[in-house]
Amino acid sequence: MPFAALGLSPSLCTPLVRLGYTTPTPVQARSIPIVLTGRDLLARAQTGTGKTAAFGLPMIDRLSVRGGMPAGRPAHRSLGEGGRLPRGLVLVPTRELALQVHQSLSTYSVPANLRVTAIFGGVSIVPQQRELQRGVDIIVATPGRLIDHLEQRTVDLSGIQILVLDEADRMLDMGFIRPLKRVLRALPSERQTLLFSATIDQEVTRLFASFTREPQRVDVSAEQVMAPTVTHHVHPVSDQRKGDLLTHILREAPGDQALVFCRTKHGSNRVGQYLERVGINAAVIHGNKSQGARTRALGDFKAGRVGVLVATDIAARGLDIAQLPLVVNFDLPLVPEDYVHRAGRTGRAGHPGRAVSLVSSADRDLLRRIERLLPSPIQHVNIEGFATTAASSDALPEAGRRHHGGRHGRGAGGHRHGGERPHRGGSFGPRRGPASFARRAS
Repeated sequence: MPFAALGLSPSLCTPLVRLGYTTPTPVQARSIPIVLTGRDLLARAQTGTGKTAAFGLPMIDRLSVRGGMPAGRPAHRSLGEGGRLPRGLVLVPTRELALQVHQSLSTYSVPANLRVTAIFGGVSIVPQQRELQRGVDIIVATPGRLIDHLEQRTVDLSGIQILVLDEADRMLDMGFIRPLKRVLRALPSERQTLLFSATIDQEVTRLFASFTREPQRVDVSAEQVMAPTVTHHVHPVSDQRKGDLLTHILREAPGDQALVFCRTKHGSNRVGQYLERVGINAAVIHGNKSQGARTRALGDFKAGRVGVLVATDIAARGLDIAQLPLVVNFDLPLVPEDYVHRAGRTGRAGHPGRAVSLVSSADRDLLRRIERLLPSPIQHVNIEGFATTAASSDALPEAGRRHHGGRHGRGAGGHRHGGERPHRGGSFGPRRGPASFARRAS
């Protein structure tokens, strides 16, 4: 089915071919026709399935082609002469996702000659104020910085016709419920509202019901919360040997990039420093890094100048990295749904991917909760020299566990494990007690 068959205007469909968009993904095929009718929409789809285009293309179509408010509508005096009120608003939980969505919408909107701007914290507010003063059609924003603009009266949201909440579950997890309600009060009641989320629980449903009217629902692959191209493996290991095993896995995939998730900011720093000490080029990204540092780290990773990106869950949303082959959970997430978002960074757009978790006996309950979210059990693969002792292996059920022995065996995704002898100086070097890092990193 071509995009034109979904009802999109030909002027928007033609450039999609040049972008490599030939066939709509399931969430696009089911969402776009609904959005074009002006109905509210609640959509569930896992990461990497084309959600940005699912709301972005029909939003641009409605604002530009289908007679929304004129692009040159007079703006509030505070926006300056010749400005124009924004008519589309996309709220996202993180700066990285704001940048990614802004880039995609800017590309889609070229034929429509719409202005798109991104508003997020961690950078100077002044350039954003200037951009708003010049007039924009679509704003992509994080809630906190958008409220800063509202309080300084540098943005007028009274002309918003379409509101999108992207990664709504994550916004709730991050405590954005009050900022969301503050923003909603500044919007006109007569508008179209779209909510996209990888998971939809009672809290998300209650939130959406409070500010929508008879929404349509789209649930793509309700039973399958992960892309089918992703393989999931658990490697049993003691906390003290996680660093050794991480190094082993990364060195067995030469030339491949990997995204390594840690639970805490401090743990991410320690893992990144350790990888640099053992000769693996790594960058670190988390909430305490400045926006400039985060942008540079992500840019270096995308450009291939850095092979490993170590991150907290702030990187689980909004990272659009083509053909990322490997995600490693150094620490399992405390919230099971975050596993879905982490693993969703690989296996995107039909490409194969691996999600590997380093699991100790202390992770027993977390692992079981994660496995309940997936359509099938995660395979447990013992890597020779790293597997936990019999006393600690009770964290891993016998079902699905197999032994991986020797240099020429095959592990997750067909990659060989073995090769270099693991470092014997504890988790992150001989100067520190091997257990000390594991405790501090998690």
